[in-house]
Amino acid sequence: MMEHQTQLNPNNDSFAHGYRSLDVSYEEEQALAWFNMHARPRPCFTPELVTEILDCCEYLGSQEKIRYIVVASGVPGIFNLGGDLHLFLQLIRAGDRDGLRNYVRMCNEMALRNHRGINGKITTISLVQGDALGGGFEAALSSQVLIAERGTKMGLPDILFNLFPGAGAYSLLSRKIGMAAAERIILSGRLYSAEEMFDQGLVDVLAEEGAGRQAVYDYIGKEARQGNGVRAFRRARQHTNPVTEEELFAAADVWVEAAFSLEAKDLRMMERLVKRQTVRVG
Repeated sequence: MMEHQTQLNPNNDSFAHGYRSLDVSYEEEQALAWFNMHARPRPCFTPELVTEILDCCEYLGSQEKIRYIVVASGVPGIFNLGGDLHLFLQLIRAGDRDGLRNYVRMCNEMALRNHRGINGKITTISLVQGDALGGGFEAALSSQVLIAERGTKMGLPDILFNLFPGAGAYSLLSRKIGMAAAERIILSGRLYSAEEMFDQGLVDVLAEEGAGRQAVYDYIGKEARQGNGVRAFRRARQHTNPVTEEELFAAADVWVEAAFSLEAKDLRMMERLVKRQTVRVG
């Protein structure tokens, strides 16, 4: 993990840091920290972005004044495009199983912390104002509250290049909508609208286009009136049907072996997706 001396700066309500893929700001009145992702060269979960998120969450978990963390995007029209496919190709072709395993476990650790509310006292919110694909959708699902604007797209296209989502999708989906529905989403590979995901119970708040940020403030205002009960309920739910590190890491190990069983045609499909992502944000 990268070392950062992250500190609250009360003079400008921002975090002083040296991050390159993550902008972090703080609103004292709301006890709210914003994470705006902008990984380069593609808005996916690069190792740098994941490391910065984990680092910042570790610091924020020690801060009593933080009650909410919102993960959003600094890239118009895109929340996050998922796993770092360029890195996948490099590691697979190099035969580096340990490197790929370390990466996917790091992504699972990020999802688990988010799902548990960092230190158990923080409400984690994902604000989806653009496409959330693959690991981007998994990250959004891992938040305790998912707010999405109408017209955005979400889905798990991994099956299209002969893989399955390895950063917690099945664990998170099955907890929320059941095993059969989770399998349908994963194995379809299709993209769903925010409206469809709201109807299925995966999006918690459906906001009008351009109104996502206000929806965050509205949600915080509502939860603040019942905060003690809501947070206690979430902790109890963790005991009833917990998502565990062992579960996520076991699935991640299966994912790594599946990645190293991909055929040449599957890797070519992955290459084409990387190029499309690059052109889209280029």
